[in-house]
Amino acid sequence: MRNKAASPPLFGVRTRIPSGTARAISLASVVLLFVAWFVTTMGDKPLIDPLKLPPPQEVLRALIALAFTDLGPELGVSALRVSIAFVLCIAVSLPLGVLMGSFEAVNRCVDPVISPLRFTPMNAFVPIFIMWFGIDETEKIAFLFFATVVFLLPVVVDAIRSVPEELVQTAQTLGATRWQLIRTVLVPAALPQIFDNFRVMNGIAWGYILLAEMVNSRHGIGHLFDAAWRANKSDQILALILVVGVVGLVSDFAIRGVNGLLFRWREADA
Repeated sequence: MRNKAASPPLFGVRTRIPSGTARAISLASVVLLFVAWFVTTMGDKPLIDPLKLPPPQEVLRALIALAFTDLGPELGVSALRVSIAFVLCIAVSLPLGVLMGSFEAVNRCVDPVISPLRFTPMNAFVPIFIMWFGIDETEKIAFLFFATVVFLLPVVVDAIRSVPEELVQTAQTLGATRWQLIRTVLVPAALPQIFDNFRVMNGIAWGYILLAEMVNSRHGIGHLFDAAWRANKSDQILALILVVGVVGLVSDFAIRGVNGLLFRWREADA
């Protein structure tokens, strides 16, 4: 009688679990969160004040009301701002990061300026950007660009430096020049890791969109958030937070899909 293959332990250290089990666990955690939310906010005497945490159905009603009024256009404005800032971030971080990862002299010149910025709260830079760029569109895009570039740039540097040394030595043995080595070995080998981190940078950009748009913003998801906050409408605030989270997840899924299409060979090598 043939023995069935043993299932991997559910809590094995760094052990993969079946995809079906993984999806079931993820779904269960979300369901439990909403059940807890429902239980603690329902009844004549809820455990949590509805003014602080409204019941799920009130948040859903607020979301539907926003969807039939200003949510679509305002979300489009925010998505455009994030996209412009993200493209600018890539345009700067990729070439500069490749140079920093390839040449230690360039890294020593730029890294002491960039590294401290990663440990500084981004909201501390809002007044500076207002003084530099005013309070209109340029300030918002510039702030989002700055908030992402200081994190993406070190990622590009690390990706270039993590390229296996044997690839570099082989190319040098074959007579590749410095720029040929960068163009044909370092950049192609590092791109999959860089694209993986685009997902993280996308999350950072959407995480800062509310902060960027709450300064003199007449349009955008941050404008709606600011209006709901001033009116003390906690149901709308939670609805908008959920919208930003869902949009971030959708864009993350899109980036992951593009990554899979561009670098299918990684799955074959795995």
